[in-house]
Amino acid sequence: MAKRPPIGNRIRELREQHGQMSQAALAEAIGVTRQTVIAIEQGRYSPSLESAFRISRVFGVGLEDVFSWLEPQDN
Repeated sequence: MAKRPPIGNRIRELREQHGQMSQAALAEAIGVTRQTVIAIEQGRYSPSLESAFRISRVFGVGLEDVFSWLEPQDN
């Protein structure tokens, strides 16, 4: 099973706060596919640095207001 990237995000929350922005609208705004936005939002994929900056700019917030580092959990 693939390991999830250690990056959390608030993309869904921010989309909802910005007039119920759709995943497709966010994808178009940052130049990626809707499937990429879905994967980033669900934590299955880490965005490129460029995409991360583009996402934060769409919402008018800093990178750390969108993304956070998740400490690894001991098993």
